[in-house]
Amino acid sequence: MPRPTVGAILTQSPEGACQLVSPQAPYSANIEVDNPKALMAISGPHSQLLEEIAKSSGASVNIRGNTILLAGDESDVSVAGRFLTDAIRLFSNGVVLGRHDVARSVRSLREDPDITLTALLDETIVVSGRHKPIVPKSAVQRAYIKQMREHDLTFGIGPAGTGKTYLAMAMAAKALVQRQVKRIILTRPAVEAGERLGFLPGDLIEKVNPYLRPLYDALHDMLDFEKVEQMMSRGQIEVAPLAFMRGRTLNDAFVILDEAQNATSEQMRMFLTRLGFQSKAVITGDVTQTDLPRGSMSGLAEAVGLLGDVEGIAVCHFSEADVVRHPLVQRIVVAYERKDRVQAERSKRQSGRAGRPGRAAEPERPLDTDDET
Repeated sequence: MPRPTVGAILTQSPEGACQLVSPQAPYSANIEVDNPKALMAISGPHSQLLEEIAKSSGASVNIRGNTILLAGDESDVSVAGRFLTDAIRLFSNGVVLGRHDVARSVRSLREDPDITLTALLDETIVVSGRHKPIVPKSAVQRAYIKQMREHDLTFGIGPAGTGKTYLAMAMAAKALVQRQVKRIILTRPAVEAGERLGFLPGDLIEKVNPYLRPLYDALHDMLDFEKVEQMMSRGQIEVAPLAFMRGRTLNDAFVILDEAQNATSEQMRMFLTRLGFQSKAVITGDVTQTDLPRGSMSGLAEAVGLLGDVEGIAVCHFSEADVVRHPLVQRIVVAYERKDRVQAERSKRQSGRAGRPGRAAEPERPLDTDDET
């Protein structure tokens, strides 16, 4: 089937197939959609999805009857046409895209002219028939899922909101439901409590609950609450602070170590040597957000440096472009990373001046607007 091109009318049959029917003027394309439900789905409430497609692609996107009209620069019309045509195909397969999916998908389609939206989203995770499938929102998320499937140990490194923990939980839940593993083990360093949880009220699970709440939230998104409680009571889902992993051998398990940037070098070494037969482990964290005492090296950063080239281990790096939370989160991440770069550059300049003989280092000035521009 031909790919959508600029200057062509695309039509969709009731079965969901799209094909070229006649040429149009340069830098324009019409997409005829015979399925009213598909047209409503890709338009969104009050045509919000079409507005988002126009904003993300740069093309003019309008609708007249059952036809979507595209106009603008050749590259903009092309990427908008590719997105819409693939979105119609996906709808026929039961996949519906949301407003926040548009910008990420359009960016990925523009970066790779040979990829389709279907290929971008082909690593869909179906945990339970009663819950909607979990679809990767970017090429990096798709690669991350593929790496978790193909490797027994995977590192997911990147800023908050990139889906690294959520997707790991989805893979773990699917493996447990399909009986590929016998249990899920969730662990996280309890840095704020100094790994000394005795003074907190309740049993072990209640003590570590605040630290593992994000993992619980993800789990409840994928499985019914009663099902999760039942699995926990049977020991199919275990939770424990990282310090309690010492001395164990984890066979037939899917193990997730979250917030691993707060693990010390010794703790990370201990955790990595717990992996047993028929088990998988996923380690997630952001090496720029460690809560360890000043001067302590993050076990996550050290492990990635040591093990990145070891066969059987995969490392997936996320960036601010992969943030899948509220759009403001991505802007916040970018702002903080810009600040970190400015401060790193300043420290480098000061170190250089301090190293010159006969010249004292200048005192550090507070960060101002001029430094960031």
